[in-house]
Amino acid sequence: MKFRNLSYSLFIINRVKHLFIGKFNYLNAKWWGVSLKKNVSFDGKCFFHRFPKSVISIGYNCKFLSRLNSNLIGINRPCSISTLNGEAILEIGNNCGFSGTVIGVFKVIRIGNNVKCGANTLITDGDWHIDDQRSGIPSDIIIEDNVWLGEGVKVLKGVIIGANSVIGAGSVVTKSIPPNVVAAGNPCKVIREMILNEK
Repeated sequence: MKFRNLSYSLFIINRVKHLFIGKFNYLNAKWWGVSLKKNVSFDGKCFFHRFPKSVISIGYNCKFLSRLNSNLIGINRPCSISTLNGEAILEIGNNCGFSGTVIGVFKVIRIGNNVKCGANTLITDGDWHIDDQRSGIPSDIIIEDNVWLGEGVKVLKGVIIGANSVIGAGSVVTKSIPPNVVAAGNPCKVIREMILNEK
């Protein structure tokens, strides 16, 4: 009986904590001027940083998992969404999921609908050290609808990932990937085409 009462108490405490963190994330996003559509949900604290005059837009029904065990494959960091200058644009479509995902935008990143970003993924369109002459110029990233990025995938500047494609765990995407393929490796290359069932 005592164990059951303790379990129920812990359940209530976790539920209240989850609701509080969800509200905090909404307020934090609004503070930074992030545009959130309805039913965006958070599990754990998500970090936002929007450079003045830049754009961060997040579509309907997106989920951000940032707690260590909110994804059973293992998350080693919270989600972090940032723009790094006043001209940067980040557009995220509807029904997307992110697990410990870092997105850093210097120019333009567009993510379509129904995109799955596995645990500890990275998406960035620049080299970050812009004061270093060895850094290149930022270049747009487009991730089309229904793309699935596996655990630990890194998507780097200047690439398009075509609709319905799957990028294997641990891959580093440095060149564009066509639609409807499975691709993997470092550098990421097409392994095979997918045959999608017609409905």
